[in-house]
Amino acid sequence: MNRALLTGGVSAVALMGGYTATRAGAEETSTADATASASPSGRPAGGGFGQTIAYDDFVGVTTDGQVVDDLYAIHSTGVSTTPVVRAAQAFVDALSDEQKAATLFDIDSDQWLDWTNIDSNDRDGVALRDLSEKQYTLGTKLLKAALSARGLQQADGIRKLNQFLGEYSGDTSKALNEDAYWFTIMGTPSAKDPWGFQFEGHHLVINYFVLGDQVVMTPTFMGSEPTKITYDGKDYHLFKEETSAGLRLLRSLNDTQLAAALSDEEKGGTNLVAGAGQDNAVMPYVGLKGSDLTRAQQKLLSDLVEVYVGAMAEGHARVRMREIEKHLDDTYFHWIGAYEDDSAFYYRVHSPVVLIEYDAQSPLAYHGDRESASPTASASPGTGPGGPGAQGEPTQQHIHTIIRTPNGNDYGVDLLKLHLETDH
Repeated sequence: MNRALLTGGVSAVALMGGYTATRAGAEETSTADATASASPSGRPAGGGFGQTIAYDDFVGVTTDGQVVDDLYAIHSTGVSTTPVVRAAQAFVDALSDEQKAATLFDIDSDQWLDWTNIDSNDRDGVALRDLSEKQYTLGTKLLKAALSARGLQQADGIRKLNQFLGEYSGDTSKALNEDAYWFTIMGTPSAKDPWGFQFEGHHLVINYFVLGDQVVMTPTFMGSEPTKITYDGKDYHLFKEETSAGLRLLRSLNDTQLAAALSDEEKGGTNLVAGAGQDNAVMPYVGLKGSDLTRAQQKLLSDLVEVYVGAMAEGHARVRMREIEKHLDDTYFHWIGAYEDDSAFYYRVHSPVVLIEYDAQSPLAYHGDRESASPTASASPGTGPGGPGAQGEPTQQHIHTIIRTPNGNDYGVDLLKLHLETDH
């Protein structure tokens, strides 16, 4: 990994690098990570155990291995990035030299691609739990500046239910707590030059790239187990909008459209494809094409996409939605599984400029009562349909989602290339 050059003669400190390259073998041979929590999330479908590639080898999600050119451009959006720039600058300035050495990376660092959604302490950067009160406040202000109110609420809910899962499993000392989430900063926060940050932990990974007033907030992974519970006197129901928006679109289809959208494949314990370690995934279009939808149905498709895009700050979300809606006719909708209100299902929205996956998965750590919980799920492969650690049929109590920018602009890679070609 290429560390950013630090001022003041501070040497780079290598902390826990390269975990994704070795994680697969450990899990496949049922060897528990020494730093993992007592109730790990187990093997995430479609990622988390693939070989992490280098930044220079990044291509992005494509339909056939070939990138579609001229989809992205450097332009003024008219939406200010000043709040997130200032929040990032304040956060970095508050870090100690040692924390900076662990947290700051070059803009084109391999660190961008070196993320996972599993519950491991084996991560680079600085964790919320290791920050002072002032630093913690500044870190949360950075998230608040980057996300919409809805996105921040979702992120906070994921972190809170991660704390619940630690208490449920009997161990909050490692990765199952609300502050086991790490910041890394790529480049130097600037109003003009490219930079970004990554916020990473169990069930929550946000990649946020900034160039001038343009923002790319993909890949963003959000998940939870459980998703619906009363905890600490508060009712939580995460991914309610993602679930209902998908069902609304599917239920609007006529028989011919349903035949195109529905897969013959039986819903498995995990169906997610483009998760961690799958940055160069090849995913052909499948399902019902947007041009075969009525105008009202296209509105439902757009509403579904907005649920995910709307996690970023409102102005930037509007810019992103305009980009996506230009390709609505070439957007495909694919569904695996039943479609009752409480069904466990998978759906995918896929176009040249957006990929969204929603996957209700098999239980791994939460089974509704302590007697049936399995605190060592990933230490010995389970026999359920979800693969190692999975136990039982898929359920809406364990949901994984991801949103990506296909054809080379995850992590803002395409924009950075254009910037370097035209400005340097």
